[in-house]
Amino acid sequence: MRLLSIDTSTRGCSVAVHENGVLLAGYDLYTDKSSSAMLTTLMKNAVEHAGFALHDLDAVVVAKGPGSYTGLRVGASTAKGLCYALDKPLIAINTLEAMAHQVIPFFSGETLFCPMIDARRMEVYAAVFSSDGSVVQETKAIIMDEHSFGDLLKDRRVVFFGDGAAKCKALLADDSNAIFLNEEIRPSARTVGSLAFKSFTENNFEDLATFEPYYLKDFMSPPSRKAALTV
Repeated sequence: MRLLSIDTSTRGCSVAVHENGVLLAGYDLYTDKSSSAMLTTLMKNAVEHAGFALHDLDAVVVAKGPGSYTGLRVGASTAKGLCYALDKPLIAINTLEAMAHQVIPFFSGETLFCPMIDARRMEVYAAVFSSDGSVVQETKAIIMDEHSFGDLLKDRRVVFFGDGAAKCKALLADDSNAIFLNEEIRPSARTVGSLAFKSFTENNFEDLATFEPYYLKDFMSPPSRKAALTV
């Protein structure tokens, strides 16, 4: 089983190729505008590095969000286009769940894990997972304050990470059960592809015609400068 995975949930892009759950190739690029400019190049390089061609794939996997509206649109449209062109199924994986699986192996069993993606101002996209990967709190948009996650922190250690965790740290750093990682954890196609192995074996595929990224919030475009000048 050969899977090509794509993650463009935040700034930058990540591509990986797995065969039977084993990582064969992976590229992660975190620069401005890299999602649209470099994604197809990274996909081509990853597949060739793994030793086969696009038509050899069994499925395409995409990180469905939450995250950047533009980034998610780029990833979803690219993945759907590949699936239509190659006649392959599409698998979608929650971005926060994949982030959690980057960290879970490094902590003991009673710890909880809270990946966070910056949603601007004091808002984050977040979810909470246990050490076995099960969902403790569903993915949602949260406006952070000093009471956030208080119920979980009463008697459990919670690891906060991702580019939204800095907002949380400023509010919760004094709580001994709140753990903040020094290393920045970014969304990666490597763990997206790892999680997709189970989805493939269970035939858990998306409907190509109706699939949309998991935005959580409606896109809000800023008012144009021209409109502001005419008011």
